[in-house]
Amino acid sequence: MLAKFSIDYIIYPQHNKRVDTHRTDDPVEAEEFLMQLLASGTRIQSIKHEGAELDQTKTTQMLRVAAERLASRMLGASLDLDPAAVKHRFGFAT
Repeated sequence: MLAKFSIDYIIYPQHNKRVDTHRTDDPVEAEEFLMQLLASGTRIQSIKHEGAELDQTKTTQMLRVAAERLASRMLGASLDLDPAAVKHRFGFAT
């Protein structure tokens, strides 16, 4: 049985061409994994749902949510703000 979400990525893209894949059935876990990839500068090759590659709009939406959550988390930690204060000051959802 296929996992609902499959994310293909390359660690250290400037030195490596090996594509790894993370598979999960949980959309929140997929989002958390995307946050980790964005934070580390890992090259994201594709995001698939039930074996089919997501179209550009859906991929962009998933990446935007992950990036906003990552920014919110980083701002909260760096400025010692609670999630409500981050949302009020910067407009990022928690």
